Amino acid sequence: MEPLNNNKKTIISIVATCVVITGLTALCGYLLTRNSVLAKENQELRSENHYSNVLAPPPLPDSISFAGESVPLDNTMVRESLDRELTAICFQHGTTLMCLKRSGRWFPLIEKILKEEGLPEDFKYLCIAESSLQNAISPAKAVGFWQFLEGTARSYGLEVTDEVDERYDVEKSTRAACKYLKAGKQSLGSWSLAAAGYNMGTGGVSKNMKLQSVDNYWDMYLNQETARYVFRIIAYKAIFENPHIYGVRIAPEEKQKPAELEEVKITQSIANLYDFCKEHEITYKELKTWNPWLRSSKLTVKDGKSYSIKIPKK
Repeated sequence: MEPLNNNKKTIISIVATCVVITGLTALCGYLLTRNSVLAKENQELRSENHYSNVLAPPPLPDSISFAGESVPLDNTMVRESLDRELTAICFQHGTTLMCLKRSGRWFPLIEKILKEEGLPEDFKYLCIAESSLQNAISPAKAVGFWQFLEGTARSYGLEVTDEVDERYDVEKSTRAACKYLKAGKQSLGSWSLAAAGYNMGTGGVSKNMKLQSVDNYWDMYLNQETARYVFRIIAYKAIFENPHIYGVRIAPEEKQKPAELEEVKITQSIANLYDFCKEHEITYKELKTWNPWLRSSKLTVKDGKSYSIKIPKK
């Protein structure tokens, strides 16, 4: 009986081994097939730029310009700097998407003013880099879409008081920013240098140009914020001009629309803006939304002065 038991054990062992081998073979086949499917899916997602689902680097453009100035992408440091900002912006999904939505409301006005003031249209992207198209307040107390400090705002013709702060007025602050940038261009020689000067000051850029014996932004060694600043503006331009390439899906109707407003000219002081709202059949919220430059519940109008308050069209 002993030999027979040994034979049975041998047969069982062989069968078990075959079962294991068959199972492992099947598992390997499944894994190989699954990996192939996943690789194909990932490739398809990459080709469609679904960055929300796949960690894929955004593509660098073959060429791009800023304010009519060609960006030297053949320079490795320039390419890597732009790559950094494109990657950062592409993966801050909420902020980027909201900027695209807000652009539907604010770009028409900003583009109109830039054209009237003789500035390249690309400077609308500087406004995004500064504030994400919001009346933001920085830790340094820079205010508004264009992030003016109080002293600079006054020097460029903006009123800043307890009742009125025109840094919050998109139209007036845009015109003030245009003046600043045109002065920077005249002083420094190019729009890219003027943009850098908007971040660190025209004097700071001029000093670095002289110390380093360079005449352009691309070759200059600067503090990290200014070194990234112009590339951030260019990255926004690349994404806004070709959102589908960078994984953004937004239809025109999903963008915010310009508000339909009319202006009420104010030549006399208003003791109570709540009463003004009742008189014009608007809410106080509407008044403050469309006139954020009103910083109090009253408005004092000095002799010879006037203001325009925007209210929704009836």
